[in-house]
Amino acid sequence: MRVVLAEVRGFCAGVQRAIDIVEIALQKFGSPIYVRHEIVHNRHVVDRLRAKGTIFVEELSEVPDGALAIFSAHGVSPTVKNEAKDRGLDVIDATCPLVLRVHNDGGYYASQGREVILIGHAGHPEVEGTLGWLKGKGRLIQTVEDVAALEVEDPEKLAYVTQTTLSVDDTKEIIKALTTRFPTIVGPDTKEICYATQNRQTAVAELAEMVELVLVIGAKNSSNSNRLREIPEAKGIPTYLLEEAAELKPEWLKGVKSVGITAGASAPEDLVQDLIEVLRKDYGMTELATLPGVTEDLHFKLPLQLAS
Repeated sequence: MRVVLAEVRGFCAGVQRAIDIVEIALQKFGSPIYVRHEIVHNRHVVDRLRAKGTIFVEELSEVPDGALAIFSAHGVSPTVKNEAKDRGLDVIDATCPLVLRVHNDGGYYASQGREVILIGHAGHPEVEGTLGWLKGKGRLIQTVEDVAALEVEDPEKLAYVTQTTLSVDDTKEIIKALTTRFPTIVGPDTKEICYATQNRQTAVAELAEMVELVLVIGAKNSSNSNRLREIPEAKGIPTYLLEEAAELKPEWLKGVKSVGITAGASAPEDLVQDLIEVLRKDYGMTELATLPGVTEDLHFKLPLQLAS
């Protein structure tokens, strides 16, 4: 069996920063530290941080007075920030800087009196946070069909922003439908869409052209990991999303001579290496190649509370 590994895979800069924030905060302030929602969408990451003294909560009401609270990489609404301020909680914001840029864009458009269309997935923490920054002028859409059904207050005063875990390819048809129906709608440059999402999707699309089957390491509740699964599937390549190597099923690999591997932006590299080792020991892997990709050298600064 030949295995091809996507070079562009796993942790992005925003995820790495969020994890670093929790780990450095534990070292600097000691445990327990409270994190609102999963710091990133990966059970293994969450479990490892929990073992070090992190307590994950759904709402700030679960955080004791005087405790340190960290906001996850997905971002929060102004309501949540104000709640923390009103309670006098010490807060460190681990929101990905690219998500903050979407908040800023959306808030700017809303301050112009525009109704803001958010392209994203309903229920995703990032979407819930972003909607809060749209000053009551936000509308969520998920598909091209949603564009046709939109009822807006003023077609001449519209803007759009997108969830960061959607790529240029994910959003281009929806944006095209929006600009066709509403020619004066404004939105950010496509360059502002998350680089990591696009890079990983481009890589897995290339991978799908080279192999008979693709394995994606990532969490079931990870938007970007699920999209990595969908892309090869759309090309007719059997693709499976696994949280860890133990989920690998022998029947998937029956008669398969070439396998591609990638990982979502929240998936630790050691899980990828565990999967490779299982393929080597139990499934006759004889060759491991790497699909070259762009070099990601972006690093985000830590919050001021942790910078020293």
